[in-house]
Amino acid sequence: MTTTITPLAERMRPDKLKDFIGQAHIVDKNSVINKALANKSLSSMILWGPPGVGKTTLANIISVEMNMPYYALSAVDSGVKEVRKYIEIAGKQGRAILFIDEIHRFSKSQQDALLKAVEKGTIILIGATTENPSFEVIAPLLSRCQVYVLESLNKKELLTLAERAIKTDELLKNRKIKIKEDEALIRLSGGDARKLYNLIELVVDSFAKDPVVIDNETILHYAQQKIALYDKKGEQHYDIISAFIKSIRGSDPNASLYWLARMIEGGEDPKFIARRLLILSSEDIGNANPTALVIANNCFQAINVIGYPECELILSQTTTYLAASAKSNSATTSIKNARKMVSETGDLPVPLNLRNAPTKLMKQLDYGKEYAYPHLFDENFVEAEYLPEKIKGTKIYEPGNNAREKEMRERLKKLWKDKYGY
Repeated sequence: MTTTITPLAERMRPDKLKDFIGQAHIVDKNSVINKALANKSLSSMILWGPPGVGKTTLANIISVEMNMPYYALSAVDSGVKEVRKYIEIAGKQGRAILFIDEIHRFSKSQQDALLKAVEKGTIILIGATTENPSFEVIAPLLSRCQVYVLESLNKKELLTLAERAIKTDELLKNRKIKIKEDEALIRLSGGDARKLYNLIELVVDSFAKDPVVIDNETILHYAQQKIALYDKKGEQHYDIISAFIKSIRGSDPNASLYWLARMIEGGEDPKFIARRLLILSSEDIGNANPTALVIANNCFQAINVIGYPECELILSQTTTYLAASAKSNSATTSIKNARKMVSETGDLPVPLNLRNAPTKLMKQLDYGKEYAYPHLFDENFVEAEYLPEKIKGTKIYEPGNNAREKEMRERLKKLWKDKYGY
């Protein structure tokens, strides 16, 4: 059985950009990063992408290419004290690269500690995150960083990594290894290089003698227990959150709770789950049950105060409520319709009666003239034109087929009669 000092994934980590596989859109010869490295003029950045696609590796390569002092922190076990320590060291050295893995786990105060050093250029910050930085990185810090989106590795890239490991790794190159079939290997890797290497290493270590033939049956046979462990560590959270959301959308509280439990057992960040519930409450429920948004928002606020294990009760309550609720995607389709219309018709002028008139000149130009204030009329409504002339009478909002929105449809029909076809 092969004896390893370090995992295969770590042994195969390249230290030159030419050996980096994947992410051609940000590392090819014409990319911003490549040109910046060539000119030695790198700026701070956030690397956003799923696990195992090269965020840490790319940060290591950048430090080598830039030939600068390099310090790495994990947001999981570091705080303001460590951040300030390395900023002080960087200041004495002139400048340094500070890599922060899982930067989305840093609190606002921890991120604030980075601002001045990033702005002054004392450190070149490279943050790695699996979460949308728009939500997890404070705006002042985000505005000082270039965000690069990394993608899951495709089949060709994964196979290139696999063949390279077999041929060049200090331990595997001494074994007779052949990839006879690759479907299971690629599918279970899920675009994640680390999973790929772990699977290969698992299978090779399972063979006491050569040759080692990697085929679908072998991968599935030896990987079953290991794959379950991967899930428990949360490395497949994109697939699981997808199943979770689709189960709620499909009004199945049982499946929804199962996928929720999978995420909880995997140690998933409860804010990640709550944020998805908040989005779903408008995207898939909306006006069919407006209370859903209130409950989802209260859930998000609560889990920021109450962490595991108690917050799982709040997540469970919210999940079952949303799953059992009436559904409507009218909020989604309506804003898409509106944006499509804006895209197709351009910047149409605002009707004069709807314009603001804070100055005498604007009033002389008839801004706001003939505007009818609805609250002065019966039922707080007066028929008027609120759309630009070119698109007047266009129906953008189509109420969903549910009890609440049927009531809304009837009210709109009563108010607007045949104008919008309600």
